Amino acid sequence: MTQSRQKILLLDNGREWGGGTNSMLELLKRIDRHKFDITCCFYHNYSRGNDETIEATLKALDIPVFFIPQLKQPGWAKVSKELLRTALFFTRAGKKRAIDLIDKRWRIMPNAFKINSLLQLGNYDTLYMNNQPSTNVEGYLAARGLDIVVVQHCRIDPLLDARLVKMVNQDCHALIAVSHGVSDTLRKSGVNPALCFTVSNAIDIHQPLPDRTEVRRRLRLAPSTFVFGSIGSLILRKSNHHILQALGKFNALHPDAEWKMIIVGAGPEHKRLVQLAADENILNHVIFTGFQNNALDYLAAFDAFILSSKSEGLPRVVLEAMLVNTPVIGSNVTGTAELIGHDETGLLFEYGDVQTLCHHMVNVWQDNALRQRLVDAAGKRVRERYAIEHYVNGVENILQSVLREKQHA
Repeated sequence: MTQSRQKILLLDNGREWGGGTNSMLELLKRIDRHKFDITCCFYHNYSRGNDETIEATLKALDIPVFFIPQLKQPGWAKVSKELLRTALFFTRAGKKRAIDLIDKRWRIMPNAFKINSLLQLGNYDTLYMNNQPSTNVEGYLAARGLDIVVVQHCRIDPLLDARLVKMVNQDCHALIAVSHGVSDTLRKSGVNPALCFTVSNAIDIHQPLPDRTEVRRRLRLAPSTFVFGSIGSLILRKSNHHILQALGKFNALHPDAEWKMIIVGAGPEHKRLVQLAADENILNHVIFTGFQNNALDYLAAFDAFILSSKSEGLPRVVLEAMLVNTPVIGSNVTGTAELIGHDETGLLFEYGDVQTLCHHMVNVWQDNALRQRLVDAAGKRVRERYAIEHYVNGVENILQSVLREKQHA
């Protein structure tokens, strides 16, 4: 008898193409189609440049996708939420609770109803959510009362309160954490440890790597120019302002140094970052490229990659920097610190410590031997521990095991 495939509805309600999207696509490219029948459900058909949309990418992989049109936020909801944000007589927790109730009414419940309908019409046995509990509430609500398993892939250090923890423990069958640090956060927040599994993010270590000299020539970067770089959405959580503040100090210490800072990405912080670069008197050193879909090329062109985020899961971009032999300076936060052994595979600084970040910049700029030592150890680690095959096998095993356990319960 031929065993039927596991029918999975993959829910991704993100607004932009980020590292979590790339990790999801790497899984979908390689997942065993003889065992898994996957359909995707997105809210937005976002793109990553050159008119490459998520819909077209999934179509090329022969994976069907539904899009749930999002209701326009009604005026009463906007006004109410703004009033609550400025109200002084609420506690902080009380204001958040009230705002969450409004959000549930106009956004979460309509989406939950539509997802529930998809789950029933498609006769799915698994809902697999690609985000974190706080942004997937509608998925949990949609699955209630249905005979399906719920799997949450937690791709960032999660924000959890008592209500979310109760929901997860009640409705989820497995949480896949992208790092041990994310798994620790889930457990410490009160999530049942039996639900928590760690499958580390990974990359294709066998892919062709860009030639650094050729890429720098194409980008018109002189061989003598030292290039700092960052890649990611220009959002507050990524804290690129700390990088620019540190570079302001670097420039004051070494005014004759020949250097550039390339910031790859787009987002709401762009205008503020341009102004900050001007305020720090380094605007002539800083290049804002906007969104680029050839991140690996830029990483290869950098002499040092900097990730100053307030929070991460297990950042793929750090793995990619390690793969192309670019030394990494990162904030000492969950995920990043799991990849970087300080002064072994990279350099760490406490989040927001601009002075130490500047000190690390000076060291990697001045010390060729340090850079070589760091990239040698980092390249070895990424190839030994973070191959994409481990990631795919780990996710496949969890998806299958939770369904088997439910069926035999």
